[in-house]
Amino acid sequence: MIRRMPYLLDILVILAYFGVVLGVGLSQRSKSGSVEGFTLGDRQMPWWAVLASIIAAEISAATFLGAPGEGFEKRNWTYVQLAIGTILARVFVSVVFIPIYYKHGVISIYEFLQTRFGVVTRKAASITFMVTRVLAMGTRLYVSAIIVVLAFEMFANRAVLPMEKFWLFSGALVLVSLLTALYTSIGGIRAVIWTDFIQVGVLVTAVGFAIVFLIGRIDGGWGAITQHIQAPVFFDWGTPRGVVDFAYILTHEYTMWAAFIASTFVTMATHGIDQDTVQRMLTAKNRRQSAFATILSGIVDVPIVSAFVFIGLLLSLYYQQHPGTGVPDGDSREVFPYFILHVMPAGLRGLVAAGILATAMGSLSTALNALSTSFARDFILPRMGENADDAAKMRVLRWSTLFFATAIIAVGIVTAWYVTWHPETRIIPLVLGVLGYTFGSILGIFLVALFTKTRGNDTGNLLAMVAGFLAVLCFSVKEAQTVIGIAEPFVIAFPWRITLGTLVTVSVALCFRTAPVQGER
Repeated sequence: MIRRMPYLLDILVILAYFGVVLGVGLSQRSKSGSVEGFTLGDRQMPWWAVLASIIAAEISAATFLGAPGEGFEKRNWTYVQLAIGTILARVFVSVVFIPIYYKHGVISIYEFLQTRFGVVTRKAASITFMVTRVLAMGTRLYVSAIIVVLAFEMFANRAVLPMEKFWLFSGALVLVSLLTALYTSIGGIRAVIWTDFIQVGVLVTAVGFAIVFLIGRIDGGWGAITQHIQAPVFFDWGTPRGVVDFAYILTHEYTMWAAFIASTFVTMATHGIDQDTVQRMLTAKNRRQSAFATILSGIVDVPIVSAFVFIGLLLSLYYQQHPGTGVPDGDSREVFPYFILHVMPAGLRGLVAAGILATAMGSLSTALNALSTSFARDFILPRMGENADDAAKMRVLRWSTLFFATAIIAVGIVTAWYVTWHPETRIIPLVLGVLGYTFGSILGIFLVALFTKTRGNDTGNLLAMVAGFLAVLCFSVKEAQTVIGIAEPFVIAFPWRITLGTLVTVSVALCFRTAPVQGER
């Protein structure tokens, strides 16, 4: 009993977190009784709340555990240099995408594609988004359950068997998903944004305490930390032979080329044509506040992600100085949660565990709201006619939320099964890699729509999107390149997938001419 008493405080901290989040989320029901209120908060959200919500969407449980894993493995900040492109892209999105969305008054951003091309392009883009987001969210979701597996291992005082690990993963992700779906389906986007605001506060507090605590456990202080950092510290131009090596650049994830080019395309996709993130931006009172929150989120993102990577670097040094402490071998995903459970004191341990749950619930709540919005707005509500009342429309939105929660849980369980038997799988490439296969196709169509008036049509756009997907698939699988006769096949790094998909999609779509009436905007 005495041995377990310290964990009572951690449990109380986590339960308090769940209670506050559910209470705030459910309190927004009265303001979410219309389609506009449920999906966009009647466009009345303050910019600082939108800013917090954007950050919450980006800092998923995959980042909470994956970024420290990158710092643990690489012992530097080369992962953070990708933030350069994210800032550049957010400026582009704020100047180009956001004004168009506000001008057209869209709820689902894919409505704009129907205005420009036709209903087929709109539905194709919306379906692609929904399938991709379900897969990406499901692969993220299992990550939050890692700490549950390690907690069970600690209490049982033995290694967790693979099947036990799978069932623990599955049970945890089902619980987190259902709780999140509950307040999201009732409170809509307002519940998402205000709970995100709380979750970001918990996250930042947890990270700050974790860094201070870790530094206090490092022998030798800052001198030892600086000596432990591995070159290159931040910038990697990808020129190991003294010249620009394109093969190296395209096959390595964290170089300055990827930071300036690939990361820019990734962020243009995630913040320009992804309903998940854009829907938050459109809740702001006007396009200026939306743009300000979007750009500022990129700037704030740099120190937050740097802090996560720094935790991993500190953990690498800590376990080097304290060998034989039982840290999981060969699985960087579990290093941070293992440290949380076995080294951190009671209370702080519960706070950091709540931070992991906060990142999972924050990204999941927005995904559910965005998926239900796209599905209802692009497919169901147009068929209901103008005479349908708000109650009927709200039932569609809320049941859609629950449907997608079920779909994401299914993907999460499959992912949990895979990583249980493939523990060497890295988190960041897994999560971002899923988006890379299809988001380039959607981004390419949007760019054609925005920067041309006479190119692109429904038929050509479908062919272009398929071509973009196949190009990424080809250069992500060596066997596919061998089939088409490439003598020296190679696999492009995950940050470059969206760039390749976008360029191929644009090239094909430009070959088709828009019908004269559709070309007028």
